[in-house]
Amino acid sequence: MQDAATQLSQAIQYDRLLDTAIKLVEVPSPTRSAADVSDRLDEILRQDGFSVERPAAGWPTSPAVVSRYESGQAGQTLQFNGHLDTVHLSFVPPRVENGMLYGSGCSDMKGGIAACVEAMRALRETGLLTRGGVMLTAHDLHETPWGDGTHLNGLIDAGYVGDAVLLPEYLAAPLPVIGRGLSVLTVKITREGVPVHEVLGGSETPSVIRAGAELVRRFAEVDEELKQLSHPTAGRESMFVGQVASGEIYNQSPIEFILRGTRRWLPGTKMNDAEDQYQQILADVAEQHGVQIEGRFQVARDAYQIDEQGPFVTAFQTAHNAATGKKLPIGAKPFVDDGNEFVHRAGIPAITHGPDAKGAHTLNEEVAVDELVRVALVYALTAVAFCSGQTERGE
Repeated sequence: MQDAATQLSQAIQYDRLLDTAIKLVEVPSPTRSAADVSDRLDEILRQDGFSVERPAAGWPTSPAVVSRYESGQAGQTLQFNGHLDTVHLSFVPPRVENGMLYGSGCSDMKGGIAACVEAMRALRETGLLTRGGVMLTAHDLHETPWGDGTHLNGLIDAGYVGDAVLLPEYLAAPLPVIGRGLSVLTVKITREGVPVHEVLGGSETPSVIRAGAELVRRFAEVDEELKQLSHPTAGRESMFVGQVASGEIYNQSPIEFILRGTRRWLPGTKMNDAEDQYQQILADVAEQHGVQIEGRFQVARDAYQIDEQGPFVTAFQTAHNAATGKKLPIGAKPFVDDGNEFVHRAGIPAITHGPDAKGAHTLNEEVAVDELVRVALVYALTAVAFCSGQTERGE
C-alpha cells in the first residue's frame, strides 16, 4: 500500500485540483438552483475523458451528475458522493491566498468534490485500481431548510449505489462510525379572533404565549429525561428549543406564537416514536390552553451506526495510514449528513471524511489546498484497498 501511496501522490496534481475547485466555486449554486454548477462539473469530467450520466432523480430542474472509472475487472464499487448546492448566503467568489482557497462552497463541499475528481484522475493515470471501480455522484437539495434530501434519495432509489460510500464533508477527524438522527421542530400556536389590548379583553382570551411557555417547559422536561439515553462518543438524545417569537407590543394579546428547535436521537430509538411523543405534547398543550397548535417534525436524517471492525473501515484506515502515517481515532459524527441516508436507504456503510476546512455555512469559508490534496490521496488509496481487498488484515 505504501508503494501505491507514492505513485498516487505523484499523480495527484496540486494545480489541476485547485483549478477544478475554483471552477466549481465560481458558479453560484444555492440549494434548488444547482443546475449551472452541475453542468460545470459535467463539462470538467467530459473534458477529462470520463463518461457522465445525468439522471433527474426526481429533480429535473438540476439533474444529478454521475461518473465512473472502472478497472475492467470484477470487484466492489466505491462511491464518492457530494452535494453541489450551498446555503442561501450572499455569494463570495473564489480567491486563493497563501495556499488557502476562499469562496462560497469551498469548504462545504465543492472543494471536497474537486478532490474526488482528482482521485479518479490519479487512479486512471496510475492504473492502480485493478479490480472493481469508482462512481462519483453529485446532487442538489442537500442544505436545509431549502432542500429536503430527496435528490439523493432519488439517486439511491434509481440504483446509483456502490458497495460503500465516502462523503467529503468538512470532517477530517475522527473516523465517524455512529451519528445521531435529527429533526427540525417548527411549532405554530394560534387562537381565534384578532389581537386585542390587554385591558379590552386580552387578559381573558386564550394566551398563545402561555401555551408557548408551557410547551417550552414540557420540552425541557423531555430533554431532562433524554439525558439518560447517551452514547460515549455520539453524545445524548435531546430536545432543544432555539427560537421563540410572539407579539407586536407589550400590552397586546397576540394571536400567534412560533417556536423552533431540534430533536436528536441515537441508534435504537425509532424515529416514529420520537415524532409521536412530540405530537402528543402538542395535543395536550393545545387542549389545556384552548388554542390551536400545528407542529412540523422535519426529519433531516435518521440515526445510524456502521461496523467499526468491518472491511470498509479497515480499508479506509489502511489508506489513511498509508497517506498520512497514522490511523484516525474512532468517533462520532457531530452533524447530520447524507451518509446517514446511505446506511438506511441504500444499506451500505458510509464514512464522512473530508478536508479540515473552516467557515461552513458562513461568508468566510476557507480550506487549505494541501488538505484537498490529502483528501484526494486518501480517497484514491481507499478505492485501491477496498475494491481490491488490500487491507492491513490481509494485504
